[in-house]
Amino acid sequence: MSRGLILGIESSCDETAAAVVERGARTLSSVVASQIATHARYGGVVPELASREHLRAIVPVVRAALERAGATFDDLDAIAVTSGPGLAGALLVGITYAKALAFARRLPLVAVNHLEGHIHAVLLQERESSAGSEASGDEPALALVVSGGHTHLYSAQPAAGAWHYRLIGRTLDDAAGEAYDKVAKLLGLGYPGGPWIDSLARFGNPRAVPFTFAQIKTKVHLGGKAPRTKAARTAPIAALDRHFLFSFSGIKTAVLRYVELHGMRKEAAARVNRVLADFHPPKTREAALALCSQPTLDLIASFQYAVVGDLLKKSFAAAESLGAKRILVTGGVAANSELRARFTAETARRGMRIGFPAPALSTDNAAMVAAAAWPKFLAQEFAPAALSADPALALGL
Repeated sequence: MSRGLILGIESSCDETAAAVVERGARTLSSVVASQIATHARYGGVVPELASREHLRAIVPVVRAALERAGATFDDLDAIAVTSGPGLAGALLVGITYAKALAFARRLPLVAVNHLEGHIHAVLLQERESSAGSEASGDEPALALVVSGGHTHLYSAQPAAGAWHYRLIGRTLDDAAGEAYDKVAKLLGLGYPGGPWIDSLARFGNPRAVPFTFAQIKTKVHLGGKAPRTKAARTAPIAALDRHFLFSFSGIKTAVLRYVELHGMRKEAAARVNRVLADFHPPKTREAALALCSQPTLDLIASFQYAVVGDLLKKSFAAAESLGAKRILVTGGVAANSELRARFTAETARRGMRIGFPAPALSTDNAAMVAAAAWPKFLAQEFAPAALSADPALALGL
């Protein structure tokens, strides 16, 4: 009898990952080879380097995932792989390897949208917390996917064993996680910026710098078309409610202006080498103050307070407009402690339910890919032989 084992492969950005998941509800193994050390010196992901690192890591990562799961290729029912969105070269490494495995082992191949994978990271977490029940948590929800490359709001609806998505809102420029990384780089902090800012923000005054977000208006000259963006292809802006649109480029610029006006450039420059030598963010006030002045800590806390506040305001406004009683928050930024605390408090105040993935499932991983593939496997939605990378693959058009 089939065990319902799916080998998931993820290589959309700078994490080479493989996992074995049983029936979309139980993680038998999850292995991630991080490239943070490779890209840290550049303050961001270098696509060519990412592709080369994927080539080095893909075979040992898959072997490790199978070994930890106590499984072999003969035990698998299917192989799942991220087909987009993401970096073209990075995606192609995972796709090419997955296609070769599927062909050699005569296994069906399931293509998974990276954004849907993040949503299923929460669903997988809920199922595992409910003793592996496949049905647990399968109810309508508003999903916020917030990471270094994406900030999207979706209406997620289960139907006949599958999930259907409708885009509700998105960022017009930088994703929230990208703003974190750029502000961290500006302040001479480490990469990725999220953990550094989250760690340091707790030692600052979140109301010291009154950052605000301007009201988003439709750009007349675009005629309702989407502006140039690094995010996935999405519906024209005219089809979306402007109250659910995000923009984080402005606050990044506001931080830059604040740094320049208050003479913080020299401090930031002096911090770079110290941060590179210390891989982990400080965990005590003394260590934080040794790294950053109090005004810098206040700036960091104010930046995070404003970003989380904007995410919270628009997410709950969208949930209210849909009549949603449940919110799923996922993606790398979902690991942020302030975001989790404020979203949890707001859902409790409104009498709603909220779901987060475990920290290990918040960032890119392959367990979420295998979990998202399970409904597609049951429906026999298999990838064609011509499957290739789609760096701008959309979800929920």
